[in-house]
Amino acid sequence: MKETPLSNCERRFLLRAIEEKKRLDGRQTYDYRNIKITFGTDYGCCIVELGKTRVLGQVSCELVSPKLNRATEGILFFNLELSQMAAPAFEPGRQSDLLVKLNRLLERCLRNSKCIDTESLCVVAGEKVWQIRVDLHLLNHDGNIIDAASIAAVVALCHFRRPDVSVQGEEVTVYTPEERDPVPLSIHHMPICVSFAFFQQGTYLLVDPNEREERVMDGLLVIAMNKHRELCTIQSSGGIMLLKDQVLRCSKIAGVKVAEITELIQRALENDQKARKEGGKFGFAESIANQRITAFKMEKAPIDTSNIEEKADEIIAEAEPPTEVVSKPVLWTPGTAQIGDGIENSWGDLEESEKEEEEEGSIDEAVILDDTKMDTEEVSDIGSQGAPIVLSDSEEEEMIILEPEKNPKKIRAQTTSAKEKAPTKSQVKRRKKKRTAN
Repeated sequence: MKETPLSNCERRFLLRAIEEKKRLDGRQTYDYRNIKITFGTDYGCCIVELGKTRVLGQVSCELVSPKLNRATEGILFFNLELSQMAAPAFEPGRQSDLLVKLNRLLERCLRNSKCIDTESLCVVAGEKVWQIRVDLHLLNHDGNIIDAASIAAVVALCHFRRPDVSVQGEEVTVYTPEERDPVPLSIHHMPICVSFAFFQQGTYLLVDPNEREERVMDGLLVIAMNKHRELCTIQSSGGIMLLKDQVLRCSKIAGVKVAEITELIQRALENDQKARKEGGKFGFAESIANQRITAFKMEKAPIDTSNIEEKADEIIAEAEPPTEVVSKPVLWTPGTAQIGDGIENSWGDLEESEKEEEEEGSIDEAVILDDTKMDTEEVSDIGSQGAPIVLSDSEEEEMIILEPEKNPKKIRAQTTSAKEKAPTKSQVKRRKKKRTAN
């Protein structure tokens, strides 16, 4: 998968900013991004953060047979991996040109510069030597991979401890960390790479380019140097012609930057050793701030449990809920209700217009008949018209409602209480007058 190309607007914007000696992250021309070093629980494991570029370094060792032409020297092996987790442009299982170039540069910087005493890794000449393997994994890519990888490799080698061994005749005994303390590696110096990006055929120069600046640069110069200002390796790529003065100026800048980074590495190693000896916090989990949501551990607040019986009454009194219940004002509207403990449950009253409509509908649908003037034939005729028939003699008697079925000849009778469909007082008075008149 190829990386997403920059648009012409972005390219022109970056080049214009570089001409004005401005950078997107606010740095000056010769400024490095913030470097953060954290160590794992085991020796030889570390993570180096150069801005947003993150590299994980892990060192391991193994007893192997030496090379035929170097029977008294140990073996150093470096391996850098670029996974899709770091950037989607990296393809897994395939060595790209960038990966091959970075691995070769790391080997020249660290192994060919003799930064580690390989003869101290020999156990039995010609038979057993230590093979030190440095695995580097790029966790996030934001430019300047080689600088972050070189720092991670140096830090991991300085932090690593190999098991102690003893030789008795032809028998080699390897001791565990519980039996004997592990032995650190013999390191002569710390070579660190410093990258310089050139723009417009060497007219402008930047230190520690990020990922977007690397896309628009014309060439790259990498200088590996230790704090004693000794050049370990130098490499130029991009097809630009550099003058002698430009290379000298870059080497002077690299000397200053390497001294600062070396001091930072030594301080981080001392802090880690001090934390391990004193039993303090160390490891990746402990390096996360406790105030963040993603923290693995939180500091425990101590609680005084002395005289707890005397304080029980005070604790219970403080824990009791308030006696007064403050209820919020309720806006009553039709069709709403308020439900709660100690609150009257009732639905909102209907509006007057809705009441009038219901009363009119009930008068139109119900026909109240007196049993003295209606025959069964008239009842059947009225029932066939589709209106319910109500028969009643008084308020206390039950009312009989005849509802028509689908078949008009059949009439189904239902009984309801007289209180639900009771006539009004005016209707009762009229019926009494008629009866007296008859």
